[in-house]
Amino acid sequence: MRDPAKATALATRGAVVRSSDCNDPVALEEAFKGVDRLLFIFGSEVGRRVTQHRNVINAAKACGIVRIYYTSVLRAADNPMILAAEHKVTEQMLASSGAPHTILRHGWYTENCTAELPEAVSRGPFPGVCWSMLPATDSSPPHPRAGLAEADAQAMLTEYDGNVTLEMGGGEFTYPGLAHAAAEASGTTMAAKNLPVEDFRQMLVRNGVDEDTAGFLAPLQADAAAGYLDGDPAAMLALLGRPVTPLATAVRANL
Repeated sequence: MRDPAKATALATRGAVVRSSDCNDPVALEEAFKGVDRLLFIFGSEVGRRVTQHRNVINAAKACGIVRIYYTSVLRAADNPMILAAEHKVTEQMLASSGAPHTILRHGWYTENCTAELPEAVSRGPFPGVCWSMLPATDSSPPHPRAGLAEADAQAMLTEYDGNVTLEMGGGEFTYPGLAHAAAEASGTTMAAKNLPVEDFRQMLVRNGVDEDTAGFLAPLQADAAAGYLDGDPAAMLALLGRPVTPLATAVRANL
């Protein structure tokens, strides 16, 4: 990791913490020495991830890592979302590398949907409060990050034969349902508003998001609303051994 200080709690529990950088192949090999299984979480620098991911895969092979677990995106092979392109290439690099691997295809995070709820709740309680963070009344079923992390860890403890791809879809989800859960948790009257993509982009700009970022986020939400992040929850249920976190529970935790 780039900032070992963020893992202080893990270090105090006996975990070995090493710093590294996906742009530095030598540092990656040093960090991977003695590692048996690698949870390879995708990079955050969109547009630079193919090179960075190639460095990680090459370093993992050089260090003899037994299996790589890569956090990809749902339906990466045929997903037209702009964020899916680098995941698709990374999956292809893993396939051609010969390294045993498990693809953990993640969907939307619940936090993407709940982050703005406290601000929305603060506008009321009074009738007519409208929550309009996202441009669709229905979208892809999300998971809390903690739930996906737990499922990823369980996958690493599971013995797989050959290379495996897990589509880690979520349960039922609608924005009216999200608004209802937020209203119940906060005592605020709230409703979901369906915004056209351009209106959503303009709303982001009015709320302080720069033009480039708003122009990037709005199409992403439109693609999510079109179902490109929909997926079967069977893999998640099998890994967790229990139902995924209900939306109402995630909303209460956020508020």
